[in-house]
Order: sequence, then structure tokens, then C-alpha cells
Amino acid sequence: MGARAKFKVISVTESEGGIKSVKLSPVSGGSPENESFFKYTPYGEISMGTINSAVAEQFKPGQQFYVDFTAAD
Repeated sequence: MGARAKFKVISVTESEGGIKSVKLSPVSGGSPENESFFKYTPYGEISMGTINSAVAEQFKPGQQFYVDFTAAD
């Protein structure tokens, strides 16, 4: 069993050593779909880091992503 959420990129920052941090939060409005997701995921944050610039460049502030949660057995 799994679940799907929709998150928006809030920020992409770079720190010492070239580490790039990406922060995402649940969508909250702007479309009927986003409002539907917000009913079930009103609060949260995903934070991840990478030293791979090509990966970090895939995330732009304001961009939205579906996030699927599937149990790993």
C-alpha cells in the first residue's frame, strides 16, 4: 500500500563544500488538485542534500513534484 503527496520546492541553497540543500513543503492551493492534496497533507517538509550539481539543478523554487510513499519490505 502506498500514498501520494504533492510538494513544492521552497528553496535550493548551497553551503560550504558545494553541498546543495533542497527544501520542499506540501502544496496548499492554486488549483483544485492542490487543494485536494492539502486536505490530507496540511503540514510537512522534505529536506535533502546533494553534492551532485546536476541533481540539484532539477529542483527550481516554485516547481511542484508528486512524491510517492511505498513501503520498502
